Amino acid sequence: MFKSSKQKILVLAPHTDDGELGCGGSITKFLEQGHDVYYAAFSACELSVPSHLPSDILIKEVKCATKVLGIAPENLILYDYEVRTFSYHRQHILQDMIDLKNKINPDLVMVPSLTDLHQDHATISQEALRAFKTTSILSYELPWNNISFNTTCFIPLEESHIVRKAEALAQYESQKHRPYANDEFIRGLARTRGVQISERYAEVFEVVRWVM
Repeated sequence: MFKSSKQKILVLAPHTDDGELGCGGSITKFLEQGHDVYYAAFSACELSVPSHLPSDILIKEVKCATKVLGIAPENLILYDYEVRTFSYHRQHILQDMIDLKNKINPDLVMVPSLTDLHQDHATISQEALRAFKTTSILSYELPWNNISFNTTCFIPLEESHIVRKAEALAQYESQKHRPYANDEFIRGLARTRGVQISERYAEVFEVVRWVM
């Protein structure tokens, strides 16, 4: 899949937990293979946190979740943009991404779909296309936001990868009310994508750009 043995992979998550939902199993597999994974989350969604919980709870939860996946604490980058306002801060977000490119120089960047319906997700994907013009980019699947999704890249996964993904997402106690934030959905989607390529489990991606 990669052009050399050890790669640097950058996951761009508009909000904490998007990266785990879209490619948590693949992150675990990449780390298992010895690659370096960096995770940048652009919002902890403080304005969307239920009123009975601390406003910064998602910051604590993303630290726990990425630790479960195996991402080094120093490879977790957190920004504090307000949820649903990303389109007003495009230039600042673009500059943040350019800074990440200069600092990390990733071989692969993983983002939401370019046709994702959520305004913040769409902004992250569009600005990533500008910031990482010469880098391989894959879009991860978030079915509740995707009217259409081109299943052009599959990453086969083992049981252990799905278990780790579910364990990571279980750290998000504040998000358990979401219909997709549960083991049944996570395992069912991975099983469906696995069947498409005659594997037990898989995660699927859109190929935005692939540099051979």
